[in-house]
Amino acid sequence: MRNPLVVGVDGSDASLRALDWTLAEAARRDLPVEVVHASLWEYYERVTPRFGSGRPSEHLFAEHVLASAVERAARLAPGVKVSGRIVGRDPVAALLEEAETAGAVVMGDRGHGEVAAMLLGSTVLTVAARAACPVVVVRGTPAAVAGGRGRVTLGVGDPGLNSAAAGFAFEEAQVRRAALTALRAWRRPAAAKEAGGMPPEQVGARRVLDQAVRVPSQAYPAVAVDRETPEGRARGFLIDASSDSDLMVVGARHRAGIVGLQLGAVSHTLLHHAECPVAVVPQPEQTAAPESGTTVPDAA
Repeated sequence: MRNPLVVGVDGSDASLRALDWTLAEAARRDLPVEVVHASLWEYYERVTPRFGSGRPSEHLFAEHVLASAVERAARLAPGVKVSGRIVGRDPVAALLEEAETAGAVVMGDRGHGEVAAMLLGSTVLTVAARAACPVVVVRGTPAAVAGGRGRVTLGVGDPGLNSAAAGFAFEEAQVRRAALTALRAWRRPAAAKEAGGMPPEQVGARRVLDQAVRVPSQAYPAVAVDRETPEGRARGFLIDASSDSDLMVVGARHRAGIVGLQLGAVSHTLLHHAECPVAVVPQPEQTAAPESGTTVPDAA
């Protein structure tokens, strides 16, 4: 990753935590940061008659949000190159456009307002599902956001969904000098009878996991990898793992021609309930070649 990190800010505490996470990430990777505040005031100012000479309150608020964020960045990370701009579009459109050239887009897990304090914002879900680059949703306690636990966790999905996410997870583990846990859950059919030896579903899960980490393990030989194939629902094991992780990484398949949300059940659950930041890494359809080995349905 050499392109800049883009962080969306709206003045909320969650967006400031996202900014702080982005600055630390940029320092680790020696990357520039672009702070973006999306506001429709510019659009409405062009199409709506204005009465009086004063600047609209929306304009002043947007300038204040951006200036405060850039000042905070300069104070907390003086060695990181930071730029900022106001984009006259709705947040989803603005961040999806930024994602076309960003190394990653970083967002807080909720925005302003009483409802936003209770629910994960639709902006977050839409951007995470449709962005062309990795999207990091910063959530969890201050200690979780600060990192220092020394572990990155990769949720290994179905074959063909893992190469981009695995590469991102290994690179994160290396720059953080952290260990990596790769986890692929499995479940046996309800009618299956227990027999001696390893169940075929677990054999398949191990095969998918091994294939997912084979190439990045060679590219990042210094990263220590723990491979886990527990029986049960992946989402539960990953939520548990997030309490001891600095970052949770999962893949998302982007299918050409499909406009709606494309997040799976595991990604959706993690974005709502993980106890650490979550990175959703897109696997474009044209590169989602099936990995060798038996296809085993993801134990979501």
